Amino acid sequence: MAVFKDETRNTYYVKTYYIDYTGEKKQKKKRGFKLKKDAVNWEREFLLQMQGEPDMTLNSLAQLYLKDIKTRLKEVTYDGHKHLLNNRILPYLGNKPINLLTPADIRAWQNKQISQGYSDAYLKRMNNLLVATLNFAVKFYNLKENPCHLAGSMGKRKRNKITFWTKEEYFKFIALVDDITKYTMFQTLYYTGMRIGELLALTYNDLDLDNGIIRINKTVNFKGGKVNVTSPKTPKSNREITIPQLLVKDLSNYIERIYGYKMTDRVFPYTKAILYKELKKKSEQAGLKKIRVHDFRHSHASLLIDMGINPLLISERLGHERVETTLNTYSHLYPSRADELAEKLNKVVPF
Repeated sequence: MAVFKDETRNTYYVKTYYIDYTGEKKQKKKRGFKLKKDAVNWEREFLLQMQGEPDMTLNSLAQLYLKDIKTRLKEVTYDGHKHLLNNRILPYLGNKPINLLTPADIRAWQNKQISQGYSDAYLKRMNNLLVATLNFAVKFYNLKENPCHLAGSMGKRKRNKITFWTKEEYFKFIALVDDITKYTMFQTLYYTGMRIGELLALTYNDLDLDNGIIRINKTVNFKGGKVNVTSPKTPKSNREITIPQLLVKDLSNYIERIYGYKMTDRVFPYTKAILYKELKKKSEQAGLKKIRVHDFRHSHASLLIDMGINPLLISERLGHERVETTLNTYSHLYPSRADELAEKLNKVVPF
């Protein structure tokens, strides 16, 4: 035991040694414990964590898991996982050693969360995160089995109903937008299907208007009043989008009004709020059904499907990782071709 008393502060501190993952011996100090037993417990838990023992608490495992996934996830996704662990999982299960967690413990935690009235989708996210955290322990920290597997699941994944505007509805809306900045932003969303974060991350050197091309190579999110530019959502999100001449004209007219810009400047240096407010206001004026800014992406996909564009081309244009994603998301928008198939077979006659 390496617990000592700090006579000056009348507190306890820990000074202990451990072997890190490279095999190097290192020292760890931790101060500020009011009680000796708290310092002893902290040292024990720290050493268990460093040794990867399955009798570490879920609190300690969660720290290791978050550290592992931080470099693998987008910041917004990581923050969501951290929030769920710290606020929905660890307050109930965090102090229990992971090798003593039972299916009954998991079931009791699930029932507690269900009783809070959370949505099925939110419950599913919580449960999936706990499963993933304990799977991490099974794979890397000698936990024999994941107790979640016997406890069963909770909630269910939400199958979002796709909401979109027809081209007639969009034309009715855009006719009311008289601000050139907002007009150009909505036009770009509708005629490209890009994500809102991709739109707001566009810089002037991403636009090749001579050839009618927009290059997508980054996205933007806003956190704590700061603009965070990151890589796109997935590798396939890096793409070139061909655009119609009407959008080339709209973008050219908009850029002509911007003075002294650099090629690395953002084309639309705004936040999402500028579009949210305008969308709500003008759609109400037009008497249109309510949609989200993200639904311009769905509206674009609907337009392409209605035009008979090949699903593979739509998938590439939207930046989906797989064409199956496109088909699964928009399958209900594809018209039945059974009658057309039968009619074509009728024309097949023997020589």
